[in-house]
Amino acid sequence: VGGEQISSIGRGLCVLLGISLEDTQRELEHMVRKILNLRVFEDESGKHWSKSVMDKQYEVLCVSQFTLQCILKGNKPDYHMAMPTEQAETFYNNFLEQLRKAYKPELIKDGKFGAYMQVHIQNDGPVTIELESPAATVDPKQLTKLEKQQQRKEKTRTKVPSESSRERNAPRNKDDPSASSGAEGDVSSEREP
Repeated sequence: VGGEQISSIGRGLCVLLGISLEDTQRELEHMVRKILNLRVFEDESGKHWSKSVMDKQYEVLCVSQFTLQCILKGNKPDYHMAMPTEQAETFYNNFLEQLRKAYKPELIKDGKFGAYMQVHIQNDGPVTIELESPAATVDPKQLTKLEKQQQRKEKTRTKVPSESSRERNAPRNKDDPSASSGAEGDVSSEREP
């Protein structure tokens, strides 16, 4: 931060934490439990995916990174799903406190919340695991009516017009006897779905 090293670890986990508007104490507890118990290290015989950071007595470096909550709108990042700074800082500090309570406090390190940081990670493997709390996963049954309507609209916008709709929208020739003005019983509907 500002050209000064404020934190570092040896072997362990570097946790890049994105905090969402929807995150609660429940998600926090889930993430702490998963991070500390995730089996990503080798055991004494060299067997991979056998030991957790706690099993190996390794360190954990936590970095708050709101950009993980980015949603791309075209080519522009949108961060409206990230928790506002004041709330996120409290949440982040609570997260660190929970990690320290569940493990060894001296093995939990962190960056500086809200600061512009240069983060240097030596990724062994490389292994990167995206971990989301269960509440963050989208269940189609939980989509609101409005979200479902929006999805239908987006799907219909991307469809290519069918042959019948092209014919329906084609200009009619006045001299064509088969062309109907709609006045004599033409009941075709031109409404959008």
